[in-house]
Amino acid sequence: MTGYTFRQAGAVSEMAIVDTFTKLIFGEETRYSDAELLIVQGLRGAEPNVALDGHRDMGVYLRALGVGEMIKLVSLVQHQMASGHNRPAGRIGSGAELGQRPGI
Repeated sequence: MTGYTFRQAGAVSEMAIVDTFTKLIFGEETRYSDAELLIVQGLRGAEPNVALDGHRDMGVYLRALGVGEMIKLVSLVQHQMASGHNRPAGRIGSGAELGQRPGI
């Protein structure tokens, strides 16, 4: 693992989530650690648009997000993982918070 701790104050660190997102964005097909796989599962639970996607498609989705959307998604994944729920979260409001994947 890198120089940060996976958990900070009982929650998954933002840096661990960002690092995992970076691996997905750059299409790294190397082995993911158990901690990274938990983050991927948290992403699936926090963002219904990627709930059934493989790593490569998740990377495509993440690459299309703007900075503000990415920051919001990191927070949603962190919250999803802290809650312990594995089911996809419903959209809040109009459903446009993170935008929809092109073509959907």
